[in-house]
Amino acid sequence: MSNQLLVERDGAICTVTLNLPERLNPMTAPGMVDAIVAATEAIDRDSGIRVAILTGAGKAFSAGGDLKRVAAADSPTRRPPVEVHNWYIEGVQRIPRMIDALRVPLIAAVNGPAISGGCDLACMADIRIAGESATFASNFIRLGIIPGDGGAYFLTRAIGSARAAEMIFTGDTIDARQALAWGLVSRVVPDGDLMAEAKKLAGRIAANPGYALRMAKRLMRETRHADLDGVLELSAALQAIAHTAPEYREAVDAFMERRRPDFSGA
Repeated sequence: MSNQLLVERDGAICTVTLNLPERLNPMTAPGMVDAIVAATEAIDRDSGIRVAILTGAGKAFSAGGDLKRVAAADSPTRRPPVEVHNWYIEGVQRIPRMIDALRVPLIAAVNGPAISGGCDLACMADIRIAGESATFASNFIRLGIIPGDGGAYFLTRAIGSARAAEMIFTGDTIDARQALAWGLVSRVVPDGDLMAEAKKLAGRIAANPGYALRMAKRLMRETRHADLDGVLELSAALQAIAHTAPEYREAVDAFMERRRPDFSGA
């Protein structure tokens, strides 16, 4: 794994850190897309991982695009439109596709500015918690461009169409408290406590059976496009499988015996 992306495993919890702090962790830096995709694939394949945390090194979560690369004379964005189209599909758009397919619950611990693609990256997570100094902006419009990495999709689902439209059309920045009020994050904590709180939340999630977490996430994803009948059908199918797991019997036995269940083997 490239040193521009740090991956740390602590039991059932995996922490992924964007590690280009001197450049504010651009997600489109050369090699970064490949690193994020590879890490996500590895996490998804590892049945021992029950939850993942995504954060940024230094003072920023992610500033999004690598503007120095975009401004360069040989920038991919200066190519003919067909080539730029393919550059997006084969490049940064691999990140939302891979993260959205991730079966493991993902927490974004936003430790500073999450700007443009960085805001979109945070929105790809299932849960977002923010340090007090975190800020969020979908400011592509101020460069005369649009969210090219799925931001219009993820931001709208995170905070609703009206507020997403306000952020995308104005390019304005909101602080952590406003992000909390709008539902973009589920909690705001002191900057110095951010990772401890993220790991505490991850620990509460990881205390549950891994297969059940993946099933629950699959079911939640299905609600985006399926009708009630479709969700109920999938719920019944997944629940039938869950009832056959030894962890289900352990949970029932533990409840009856008034003790904490042991899911160490799930």
